[in-house]
Amino acid sequence: MTHTDHRVQGLDNDDIAADWPAISDTELAWLRGHYPALDGDCRALWHSPRPFSAAALVQCGPRRCFVKRHHCSVRTADMLAEEHRFIAHLAAAGLPVVKVLHAHDGASAIEHGSWTYELHAEGDGHDLYRDSPSWTPLGDTAQARAAGAMLARVHLAAAGYHAPQRSTHLLVARDDLIRAHDPVALLKRDLAGRPGLATYLSRQHWEHDLQRTVLPWHVALVDRLAAEPVLWGHNDWHSSNLLWQGQGPEATISTIFDFGLASPTSALFDLATAIERNAIAWLEGGSAGPVAHAGIALALLAGYRQVRALSAAQVHLLADLLPIVHLDFALSEIEYFQGVTGSPANADVAWHTFLLGHADWFASRPGRALLDVLHAAA
Repeated sequence: MTHTDHRVQGLDNDDIAADWPAISDTELAWLRGHYPALDGDCRALWHSPRPFSAAALVQCGPRRCFVKRHHCSVRTADMLAEEHRFIAHLAAAGLPVVKVLHAHDGASAIEHGSWTYELHAEGDGHDLYRDSPSWTPLGDTAQARAAGAMLARVHLAAAGYHAPQRSTHLLVARDDLIRAHDPVALLKRDLAGRPGLATYLSRQHWEHDLQRTVLPWHVALVDRLAAEPVLWGHNDWHSSNLLWQGQGPEATISTIFDFGLASPTSALFDLATAIERNAIAWLEGGSAGPVAHAGIALALLAGYRQVRALSAAQVHLLADLLPIVHLDFALSEIEYFQGVTGSPANADVAWHTFLLGHADWFASRPGRALLDVLHAAA
């Protein structure tokens, strides 16, 4: 599975060998026979460093497009179509979302051997954060306000979209456990259908760990969260998934992409995820721990509220949701590392550092200080 010439970003922002081989010229030649957008000579200009799939920016004649390949155990064509239908809805509502390209038969994704492929048009704008590792906070409060306002526009459009829950847990940011009155009982029921996750958790004192770290936050918000309407969200709203026009404080968002984590959650879940992704430098604090950027968090919230109103009670709930908003997705990462790539070491990072560690950080002095700032903004 490993292609030694293709390197990706590791969980500690290190440079590691990819789990999935880079997209090859042979694959591009095969895809040319199925996608009209790939007519002509095709060559890969750039390979994405993101680790969960393989992707490349491809030059094909005068056009460029983005080719993304998933292992079929992670995404089937039907699973990708769930994302693509949401993108189409947002596009119809006038949102600047990336354009999904279709095969000759009209399909938005196709399967071949062990792989599933999807194509997108090259997004309009500049990737200001292309060379920044994941979890890098937004560098400018004006950009944070713009990001918050655009996320609110997505939610206004998503209010008219109704589709079932995603058909997979793998690498999807769901909120099933967060909304459940008894997350431990729900997770126990789910494990029968999630063997990779079950295998990993069988080696952990996972019930005790969740009782200590997650459930104290959960019990304080679950009844209030039940009143929040279900709403499809992007669920991975961070700087690396946005393209921009202009530079610095004047930059505006021109393209939204990467809906791989999208699912029916809630507006507050999506906004809390945006704050978690963009306002906390999880990997930069060294021995002192993560660094919170309260100004970025407040700017995201302010930009959002300029477009879509939030009550004081909702802002308080937003702050209370933040320490556990990552719960379902962290478990999906564990399931992926244990059951798909066979990397228990990475699963350990997802369990101890991500799931438990992030929740623990919010109980620390800097974590509580960030929550206090958000509560004050209500």
